[in-house]
Amino acid sequence: MTASIKLAVVDDHPLFREGVTRALSEIGGFEVVGEGSTREDALRITERHRPDVVLMDISMPGGGLSAIPLILERYPDQKIVMLTISEARDDIITALNSGARGYVLKGVGARALAEILRTVASGEKYVSPTLSARLLTDLAAKSASSAKAGTLADLTSREREILTLVATGLSNKQVALQLNLHEKTVKHHLTRVFVKLNVSNRMEAAIALRDADSR
Repeated sequence: MTASIKLAVVDDHPLFREGVTRALSEIGGFEVVGEGSTREDALRITERHRPDVVLMDISMPGGGLSAIPLILERYPDQKIVMLTISEARDDIITALNSGARGYVLKGVGARALAEILRTVASGEKYVSPTLSARLLTDLAAKSASSAKAGTLADLTSREREILTLVATGLSNKQVALQLNLHEKTVKHHLTRVFVKLNVSNRMEAAIALRDADSR
C-alpha cells in the first residue's frame, strides 16, 4: 500500500484550513501532520514533523513568502506549495524564485488540489494554468540573457518533442503517457534540455522554445 503524503496546512483562516484538511482526508492518501496560521507556525511545524509538502498561504501573519527561504535554509529539500488568492506577478515570481514548488489559486477543487499535491510530492513543479501563460510573457525578458547561451539546435528531436509538450503545460507523467515512455526517461531528457539551454526550470525552457519559434 502506498504511504500517505504527510502534509502541513498553514493558513490564517481557520474555516478554510479546516475545509482543506477535511476534503483531503476524505479523498484519502494524505496525512495532515500539522496545522498553523502564521509564518512561525510554518517553521515550527516543518521542524517538528518534516512533512512531505507544506501547503501555505501568502497572506498571513509574518508572510508566507518570507517563510519560504527561512524553511529552505534549514531544510533545502522541503517541498512547498503556495495556495492563495493572489494572482500578482510579483508574488508568483517571488514564490517560485524563493524555491516554492507549486503556486495554486484558491478556486481549485479538492480533487484537483490532491492531484497537484501528489505531483509536487513526486518531485515535479506546478503553476496554475491560468497563470502559466502570463508568466511566460512576463519572465521572457528576464530569462532571455540566460537562454542565449544555449540553442534549440543543440537538442535532439526527442528532446525538442518533449520540450514542446512540456511547454503546453503537461506534467512529466502526461508527457510519458503521450509518447509511450517511462516517466524517468522524460525526466532524464528534460535534465539534458536544461543543461543544453542553460536554464534552471521548465518555465525558462518553455520561454526559450517560444522565443525561438517566434523568430
